[in-house]
Amino acid sequence: MATQALISKSSHYQCGKFTLGKFLSLLMVSGLIYLLVHKSSEGFVSGELHDKVQSRHASKDSPNIRTFWRKLPRLPPRLPPNEMYKNSSTLHQSPPSEWTSRQKNVKEAFEHAWSGYRNHAMGYDELMPLSHRGVDGLGGLGATVVDSLDTAIIMGADDVVSEASKWIEDNLMKKINEKGQVNLFETTIRVLGGLLSAYHLSGGDQAGGGDSGIPVTPKKTNPDRLLEVSKDLADRLLLAFTSSPTAIPYSDVVLRDRSAHASPDGLSSTSEATTLQLEFSYLSRISGDPKYDLQAMKVLEHMRTLPTVEGLVPIYISPYSGQFSGENIRLGSRGDSYYEYLLKVWVQQENYRNTSLKYLFEMYTEAMRGVKHLLVRKTTPNGLVFVGELPHGRNGAFSPKMDHLVCFLPGTLALGATKGITKKKALESNLLTNEDIENLRLAEDLAKTCVEMYFVTSTGLAPEIAYFHIEGNPEGGPDGGNKSSEYINDITIKPLDRHNLLRPETVESLFVLHRITEDPKYREWGWQIFKAFEKYTKVDSGGYTSLDDVTSLPPPRRDKMETFFLGETLKYLYLLFGESNILPLDKYVFNTEAHPLPVIRSAAQVSDTV
Repeated sequence: MATQALISKSSHYQCGKFTLGKFLSLLMVSGLIYLLVHKSSEGFVSGELHDKVQSRHASKDSPNIRTFWRKLPRLPPRLPPNEMYKNSSTLHQSPPSEWTSRQKNVKEAFEHAWSGYRNHAMGYDELMPLSHRGVDGLGGLGATVVDSLDTAIIMGADDVVSEASKWIEDNLMKKINEKGQVNLFETTIRVLGGLLSAYHLSGGDQAGGGDSGIPVTPKKTNPDRLLEVSKDLADRLLLAFTSSPTAIPYSDVVLRDRSAHASPDGLSSTSEATTLQLEFSYLSRISGDPKYDLQAMKVLEHMRTLPTVEGLVPIYISPYSGQFSGENIRLGSRGDSYYEYLLKVWVQQENYRNTSLKYLFEMYTEAMRGVKHLLVRKTTPNGLVFVGELPHGRNGAFSPKMDHLVCFLPGTLALGATKGITKKKALESNLLTNEDIENLRLAEDLAKTCVEMYFVTSTGLAPEIAYFHIEGNPEGGPDGGNKSSEYINDITIKPLDRHNLLRPETVESLFVLHRITEDPKYREWGWQIFKAFEKYTKVDSGGYTSLDDVTSLPPPRRDKMETFFLGETLKYLYLLFGESNILPLDKYVFNTEAHPLPVIRSAAQVSDTV
């Protein structure tokens, strides 16, 4: 008994000794196994080993080691200092559901803007939201209706689509027959461009392919009527080309009389004469009549023959002589969209990019080199990159002035670099030259500057014009009012330049850059801008209003809602917050009023995508 007890006791001791020591060892081994499993799930072990480890723990009867060791929570990524803004919350990447919600907010803003226009100004060009009335400042063709229609189609704002379509069908042709003088440029980009885009998005252009990603709702619009009105309007606008003694069209058309004439000073804006081709070329494509394209393209063919300053051109040109007038060079008003359409017309005409229209991309490339050499500067003290002006030509003094209109340029540079595809795809396919990469970097730098023009003000909204401090020429004057901005000492905003007209150029570039770089900061910046519009420009009774001074709080209001707020600003914000398969940039080109038109391809190319 004693021996048995001793043996039992010894056996028990050895078992206990094994349990204590081996159990600790087992824990260590188990921990190593867990690490192997954890690493394999992250790609550090082969897929085969990963599968085996997973199968060993797949049994319902076996305890899962993951229940004993929990993975530590991942901390949010820290952003570099230059992407954190003192006047806004820390920049971070919002989840997809949040962008869906924000896109809905933009749609609601559009419907609020439309409700003010419909209730107080229907049929007029623009709404005066504070005085609850309409005004005709663009020739009286109901410009807000036409400018808004394709935005409503894109957003799926069906009630607005129905109301705008009905007004166009019932009233626009009559307006065209009765109205007098209109500006060729403004009428082409807003009215003709809006009609043509709505025609395409309504399913009228069956040969144009189905690449928009937008559901077609033909019952709410009448594509045939849209095309009929487009042709009638374009026939009258063509008189500006055919009446001129040169390839440069007159600036004004009298619709009622079917006549055209030059402006009082006899000059045309360079940008206005050269920003007509997307619309007229597409109309030739869908109507089968080449006359529209032929007349419009004569302008660019003529521009090809004129002398330039490293690709840059003065902002005035004479329809009588066909020559430039003055030496003022800038990418702001009267100059901006000349450079934009050099690229976009080339993009639109896909079949001719490497043949008859190759010269357009060459002109664009030369111009962008000229911009970098002659107009790009950095501010002091913080190095913001901006585009200035040469008011007296190459040999005159440089002006550190930049219009908000210049903020179209980042988007144009990005589009020119990748031709609409993502930067990642372009790099993987070895499609980017060193110059493309340089232009894309400049695009991102300029976009940051454009955004800082918003963030430096008290309201978070940009002025119409800003001046920048540069080495050796510190531009004195008042700042934007936001004393917490890092760039408060880099930017001056003069009293006459403090107004905000609800312009779209910055959010346009944010949209394009987000599509191309896929960087979430562009969405976050766009959201900050949208919130500022909501806070300071929204009118309770309907509509949104321009501001007189973005540097003061509360900002004085101007009582004007420009048509491009609905046609461009809100459209670009909506697309910025949406999916990239909607109106992809390698298949659509946006005119300078944000009306998307399809890239013109051969019938064979179209059939391959249908």
